[in-house]
Amino acid sequence: MTANPPDRSAEPLYCGVDVGASSTKLVLLDGDREVRGRSIRKSGVDYVATARGCLADALDDAGAEEGRVRRTVSTGYGRRNVDFADDARTELSCHGVGCYHQFPCAITIVDIGCQDNKIIRLDEDGRRVDFKMNRKCAAGTGAFLEEIALRLDIELEELERLASSTNEAVRLNSFCTVFASTEILSHLRRGEPLAGLVRGAFASVVSRVAEMDQLHGEVVLTGGVVAHNPTTAEIFAEKLGGEVKVPPHPQFTGALGAALTALQQEEKHA
Repeated sequence: MTANPPDRSAEPLYCGVDVGASSTKLVLLDGDREVRGRSIRKSGVDYVATARGCLADALDDAGAEEGRVRRTVSTGYGRRNVDFADDARTELSCHGVGCYHQFPCAITIVDIGCQDNKIIRLDEDGRRVDFKMNRKCAAGTGAFLEEIALRLDIELEELERLASSTNEAVRLNSFCTVFASTEILSHLRRGEPLAGLVRGAFASVVSRVAEMDQLHGEVVLTGGVVAHNPTTAEIFAEKLGGEVKVPPHPQFTGALGAALTALQQEEKHA
């Protein structure tokens, strides 16, 4: 006789919320560290309402009631605005936990977000040994690509299609968002192909990030830019002369790390 599957309808869930400047991500884990639900929304101006909306979406995805959420940890730019969180942790901490869970070895994490970049080094035990952050300039971030799309009068989603359609990148000499946008328009007037210019913009982002620190060993790419523009990972691999790793859902790494932290905290006090 085939045994009935275990009833998991009442098992506790652990929630991680990553409130970024551009988007808010939420992950629900069960006690076996399996993802049961996830959601993403634009952060907007009301972070509290957005986080609440993400929770409702993820619970619906998991087919669960809010009462099953045992513990919640928030992270990201707006982590203090999650009114249902039991604890708040830094992006560095949660991205490290989330990446190490998926790649349990010594790794260098490169997170490219809308407003900032992070390079985080973990040792073979998952301990953070070094990090670098760039918050002072939009170059090398998603905001840079948003400005490029605006100047070219194309949808942001079109950037990936254009960049992936060619292997020829038009070199951009300026990293500054304003100057690079002007430079692209000059290239267009001279007849340079649009696809090559977009791939050149992607290459500019990669170069800007690579300038932050030496990237060696196992490199893991995360963040919204990589999630929406996988060609950036291809360009990274070309620049580094080796393979780079990308988790299945690179934009959710911080939220996953926050959910894992919530579960670890519960296990510690059990």
